[in-house]
Amino acid sequence: MAEHEDHSRVPELRWASLSHRQVLAALIEAGWVPSGVGDWATGLRSPDGTLVARICPFDPAYAAFVELCRVCAGNPWLPKIELAAELEGGGSAVFLEYAAPAGPEVAEELAERFRDGDGTGFDDEFQQVRDAAGKIDASYRAATPWWDGLDLNEAHVRRALDGRLILIDIFCMDGAALYGMILDDLAEVHRRMPRDRMRYVLEIPYIARESSPAEIAALRNAWSALD
Repeated sequence: MAEHEDHSRVPELRWASLSHRQVLAALIEAGWVPSGVGDWATGLRSPDGTLVARICPFDPAYAAFVELCRVCAGNPWLPKIELAAELEGGGSAVFLEYAAPAGPEVAEELAERFRDGDGTGFDDEFQQVRDAAGKIDASYRAATPWWDGLDLNEAHVRRALDGRLILIDIFCMDGAALYGMILDDLAEVHRRMPRDRMRYVLEIPYIARESSPAEIAALRNAWSALD
């Protein structure tokens, strides 16, 4: 899904044939700079500083956020997306306008009001995002294994280059349940989700950052058990 027809600032790659590893390498070679690592994805900032690329090995929840941006296209509370592409093995590459962290107090207040349904003092566009997010949450909850719903906190409130506050990445997966099931019942994991759409499920940053060598080995041994 692309929000704009002009992708001149986004490298022209054959996205569906490339893994997240290859896309990361291609962007770094093109001068994009790693700018942050979350639980599920790595961010890189464009050479001119106007865009950020979110490169992910596996995260079905982010497709819900891309859908929210599509449904609410032009809404000032959401980032403008230049390009969103599926990658080989179930990963994704999303290019969107760069936004810096917002001040902690204003970010916390906005996140709380979004969660609690208090739109007092905000415009109709804010309520449009809340309404659309609720519908998308319900849709994904019914169809997506290990769905965990809305996940909006102060870390998901950013400030765009034009000064407006925006919401990012407001849906999440239940990673603990998914990775626990990989250890306990891999066959059930494969029954719930096609294996070719989660080929790199063990390569999310959270695993590399938080797991011990023994935990990484256990996950890899479990994942390869049915090969």
